[in-house]
Parts: sequence; C-alpha cells; structure tokens
Amino acid sequence: MLRGLYTAASGMITQQRRHDTITQNIANINTPGYKEVESIERSFPEMLISLSGGDQGQTSRQIGRINTGVLAEESVSVNVQGDVRQTNSLDDFAIVSEMNLPDPATGQNIPFDASGKYVADNGTITYRPQAFFAVTGKDGETGYTRDGNFQLDGAGNLRTSTGNAVLGSNGNPVTLQGSMSDYNVDSRGVISSKQTGQQVGQIGITVVNQPGLMTRTGDGLFQISAANTAEAGVRQLQAADNVEVRQGYLEGSTVDAAASMVELSAALRAYEANQKIVQFYDKSLDKTVNDVGRV
Repeated sequence: MLRGLYTAASGMITQQRRHDTITQNIANINTPGYKEVESIERSFPEMLISLSGGDQGQTSRQIGRINTGVLAEESVSVNVQGDVRQTNSLDDFAIVSEMNLPDPATGQNIPFDASGKYVADNGTITYRPQAFFAVTGKDGETGYTRDGNFQLDGAGNLRTSTGNAVLGSNGNPVTLQGSMSDYNVDSRGVISSKQTGQQVGQIGITVVNQPGLMTRTGDGLFQISAANTAEAGVRQLQAADNVEVRQGYLEGSTVDAAASMVELSAALRAYEANQKIVQFYDKSLDKTVNDVGRV
C-alpha cells in the first residue's frame, strides 16, 4: 500500500515541476530570443516481481515488472529558430541561423527534427548548431543570448536590455561614439561608420555545435562550463556558416501559446489524478489503523 502512496506522490511532484516549467514558458512568450523549455520525465527503475512457492525445491514464477514512480529528470531548452519581426529600431538585432551538420559516417547532412535534435540508431543525440550573441555574463564569464534588444549607454557601450556588455569579435566590449543611427551593421555583424564608411567594430557571433550542453543562467543568457567547451564545439562565426545578422529586427520567443495551454491543462489533470490516489490510500490507512485495529 505504501508503495502505491509513494508512486502517486512522486507523480504529483513531477507534474508540479512540469507545471512550473510551462508557466515559465508562458510568462516569457513575449521575451525576445527566449527558447522554450521542455520538462523531461523519467520513470524510476522497474522491479521484477516473482511468485515464490512455499514448498522446498519449487521454482519461482515471474509475474512481470512494476514501476515505482516517476521524476522530472531535467529541463531542456529547445534551441530552434524563432520568428523574426521587424521593429525598425536600429538598436535591435536578430540572428537568422539555418546551419547544417554533416554526418561523419555518410557525409550527408544530418536530418534534424522540428526541435533541432537527431537521435541516431545507437542512441547518440546530436543537436543542430546555433549562433548566439556573445556578451559578458554572470561572474565575468562569457554568456550567450539570442535577445538582440541592445542599447548604447552614456559611455557608448553596447549593452543588452538587462545591462550585459555586448562583446565584439575580438572578445572586448563593443564601444561606439554617438548613436546607432550613425552606423551600419551588415549581415555578418560588421559595424561601419555611415559618414566615413570605415569599419569600427564587429558584433561577436559565436557558433555552438551542441547547444544542448548549454546551461541557462537567467536573463535570457546561456553559459558553457569549461569542461563542456570542447564537446559543445564553441567557435567563432566562419564565412561558410549560414548565419545572418539583421539590424532593425528582433527574434521572437519560440513558445507556442496554444500548445502550452494544452500542456498546462494536461499537467493539472495528471496532478489531480495522482492527488485522488493519495487521498484514497490515506482513507485506506485511516480505516486500517482506526477500525481494523479495534477488532
């Protein structure tokens, strides 16, 4: 009986975390460059149930397997291209990234699914490479974002909407004189003076071959630990990369409002179902202790 109680309770906890993840997505539905988060659920290890006889020498008979619960194993960002909308603000930038990755075995491009992921026959997971703006993240570490809602501060430093310094291709913060209306930014992020035509800098674009290894740190930023840098394939933008920077545009959130509401309703119903099971076991235990114990 207690096993069923624990199983139902684990289901409630899992659905609560799933609910929190969905509400986080809905809250950021209008956040530029926000990547939807999916909650990955996994069952506890199954146990093999066997029926043993009372007589000596009698072999046991296998009945089947029983599951002991479920847990929300992790939250994974869906790093796919969001819709790009025009804002006509010269401080806004969007990255349009449609990169492919060749399969070392066949030489053909890997067929990624709609979530930007490919699972090979041997279970190996490969993610579609993505490009990000490089900024100064928390604790001075380099952060990565798709939120191109930038602005120049009083000192001429190009910053994100949350105050993080935007880094150039040389790894230093981008510093300009005047306003963004004095500059042109081409499709590779190169900044040129409108008056002289001279190149004065370049917005840093970083390509991550395995964006699934990135860690979300808040404020629309991602970071990559030093241990995962090589495996994630972090590198600078190259001429052959199918990546375009658009000035006067912003990338929208990848959250699907209708699908999120359906997921929210499903999580609520699953939570209520597990709650009723917990209540049933609670009443059964109450009868066992208070009524059966009197006999």
